[in-house]
Amino acid sequence: MTRDRQPGLDTLRALAILLVFAYHYRVFVSGQDTFGWASAIGWTGVDLFFVLSGYLIANQLLGGLLQERRLSFGAFYARRALRTLPNFWVVLALYFLLPAVMGGREPPPLWRFLTFTQNIDLQPGTAFSHAWSLCIEEQFYLGLPLALWGVTRLRHQRALAWALIAALVLAAIAWRSALWLQYGREAGGAIERYYPTVYYGSLSRLDEFLPGVALALLKNGHPQVWARLMQHGKALFGLGLAATLAMLWGLMNFYEIDGYGYGYLMSGFGYSLMAMAWALLLLGALSQGSPLQRWQVPGAASLALWSYALYLTHKPIAFIVNRQLKPWALPAPLLVVVISAACLLGGWLLFKLVETPFMRLRDRWVPRQFDSQPAGVRQTSAPAL
Repeated sequence: MTRDRQPGLDTLRALAILLVFAYHYRVFVSGQDTFGWASAIGWTGVDLFFVLSGYLIANQLLGGLLQERRLSFGAFYARRALRTLPNFWVVLALYFLLPAVMGGREPPPLWRFLTFTQNIDLQPGTAFSHAWSLCIEEQFYLGLPLALWGVTRLRHQRALAWALIAALVLAAIAWRSALWLQYGREAGGAIERYYPTVYYGSLSRLDEFLPGVALALLKNGHPQVWARLMQHGKALFGLGLAATLAMLWGLMNFYEIDGYGYGYLMSGFGYSLMAMAWALLLLGALSQGSPLQRWQVPGAASLALWSYALYLTHKPIAFIVNRQLKPWALPAPLLVVVISAACLLGGWLLFKLVETPFMRLRDRWVPRQFDSQPAGVRQTSAPAL
């Protein structure tokens, strides 16, 4: 199974999984900022994954819909299922069959995972809690093709698409603002509801896919503008890097505030702005003149390829290995190396043994999601028998 790789996208996907690993290492292994700022705000790697998914899936869909090709919804959902479900089901089975090994905590009911509603009102610390982001991804996959298909059937489709993106972002900001008023501050103890309603909540986080969708709309709906932008790779990279660093600095200093709770700006606006900053960096990564496109970071392509499997497995593996090594009292740097190697091995095994065979089956069973020619073009030759 060979596919063309884009160095810029590989680097960003590798960065996303490394950020998530750094954050979870602090939470579930070391209890301290082992990797510095990356440990403190590495959770933003999930936001980057959301932006990447928004762009990649919307780019596939808009590339066909705006050419008036007929979309097979069944084929789209089948391709997504063969991409995401096998890995997920294997790890999910391990959590339910071997709960003591995987952490010993009680998971939510099985039906919550199977229906991808586990993130709704999720309490921190439950087993397989990091599947919350997969739930939101699957909810996004469910709605996006329907929304894009509907918009492309209307007049003024591009203007309506931009208006819808803007309206949904503003709605998410308003929703988080209302939740922050109830649960954002420590006074009164209501802050315990912040994670179940804001951090894990579908309506609070789905807008983070939209900057990626916006890039796909710009590319497919305004190709001349896109072509002009792609000529300024260095400037786009610089702008994206500056915006990303500014947002990370803001989250470091004004997201969680000791003795107060969660800052309003970073709760109400910050999730959306962080996603927009990542999208600017992604825009730079897509340009041939960008350093992200020219530099092939060693190991980034492999991390990008294994990132989904790594995301699902790294947390339980880190927990298990750390528990087994505690009596040895290894030095902290050596422990990082051993746990990192174990997580890489576990993710690679899931990728090779489960993900790769099912991706091959997908390419064989459901090779495409669009008809090969526009819907308005009639077949003039007799079909082969």
